[in-house]
Amino acid sequence: MAKATIEIISALERTANKIESGAPYQWGHMGSCNCGNLAQELTKLSKAEIHQYAMQRHGDWTEQILEFCPTSGYPMDLMIQNMLDLGMTTEDLKNLETLSDRKILSYIPFPKRTHLNKNRKEDVVYYIRKWAEMLREEWIELHPGLDLEEAFEVKKLETN
Repeated sequence: MAKATIEIISALERTANKIESGAPYQWGHMGSCNCGNLAQELTKLSKAEIHQYAMQRHGDWTEQILEFCPTSGYPMDLMIQNMLDLGMTTEDLKNLETLSDRKILSYIPFPKRTHLNKNRKEDVVYYIRKWAEMLREEWIELHPGLDLEEAFEVKKLETN
């Protein structure tokens, strides 16, 4: 499971907000699908760049993750490695593409969790928000006495 870091939580929240606000979303497009939208936030690459990198090899995100090799030199592998370096796991990415992480699904009330559609924008936004909520709770547990919103503000100032 992804690390409960300010960067990951913030990227998840930005991704959900962006998709909900009308950013390009297309499950079959490597740069604007579930993983593609999150990759944009984590790597600052455009959807076109992500798609271009992905097209240098065959397969969707799941297949490319299965073939991931950090030393291959393929831009897609370098981008995936960048996401892993920030605290994601390959399982996170595979599960995001199919909305299938059991821990995240446990945060989703029944029967909604059984009716999520991997390529329905509203379901993707809901899943990502639940993931961010779960990581927020984990962050608070790991940092007793610290204020998460204050940590977000400090992080924003550091990156500006």
